[in-house]
Amino acid sequence: MSNKPPATGFNPITGIAALVIPGLGHVLLGQPRRGALIAFGVLGLFFSGLFVGGIDAVDSKEDALWFIAQAPTGVVAFGTNYIHQNKYKGVDITSRAGMRRMPGPDESIDARGRIVPGGPPPAQRSLARVHEMGILFTAVAGLLNVLAAIDAFFPTIGRKS
Repeated sequence: MSNKPPATGFNPITGIAALVIPGLGHVLLGQPRRGALIAFGVLGLFFSGLFVGGIDAVDSKEDALWFIAQAPTGVVAFGTNYIHQNKYKGVDITSRAGMRRMPGPDESIDARGRIVPGGPPPAQRSLARVHEMGILFTAVAGLLNVLAAIDAFFPTIGRKS
């Protein structure tokens, strides 16, 4: 019997894979069950936040600091943000800079992506605590994936051989 300390290592491929798609880093490490559980937990929490707060819970323009916490969920967060920015926001023709925003209750988005009066909006912003809870769920999902990615970056530290 040897009292040799466990080997330590750094695996950047699996760590980055874990940040791109939750659970993928552990699948690449040969731990598919663990990867599936991580994916289920992180994505379940993220999509619960979208269900509670709507697609507006992920917004890199208006809630940039929260998006920093949401971003570690990888392609899911960036894809959701892309859809939100390009499908559910329109160009405000009354502002000088032509900024994009969600249409109000009596506004809609025309074929050229401009906010115009009349018609139903494509989506309405969630209100008050519901909006905050959606943001919080999606942010916690991102931070939880950071922990899983750290485990994938350093797969052998602290484990018994």
